[in-house]
Amino acid sequence: MKVLWTDGSASPNPGPGGFAVLENGKPVALGGEKNSTNIRMEGLAMIAAIEYAAGEELEIHSDSEFWINVVTKWAPGWAAKGWKKKTGEIKNLDIVKRLYQLAQENPVEFVWVRGHAGTEMNELADEWANRARKGERI
Repeated sequence: MKVLWTDGSASPNPGPGGFAVLENGKPVALGGEKNSTNIRMEGLAMIAAIEYAAGEELEIHSDSEFWINVVTKWAPGWAAKGWKKKTGEIKNLDIVKRLYQLAQENPVEFVWVRGHAGTEMNELADEWANRARKGERI
């Protein structure tokens, strides 16, 4: 099983954003957007992780409880209702749809870790997401 760590960053929020995917402590995907949010970057990191693993059994470690809930709890209902929810629009729908599709098509498990709690790989993913926000790429 491939184990990847993901994180996203935007500073200010919204503002320049970056994301990172790490395997064995090294970045395997870095990216970003000129005008973004932390939430968008976290979601794009998960997409990049699944695309990197492409069909392999995968475990994604992330401090984004939001995106884990989106893909495992909320998106199935939104998809069944034509990508609508009772309380209004689904924000970042482009990312929601892509991430949900990839999660359905690939053997992936999501593992939540508390952010900024001293977990070595999570801290390293955060550092690389910030480097990506500043323009660093692989």
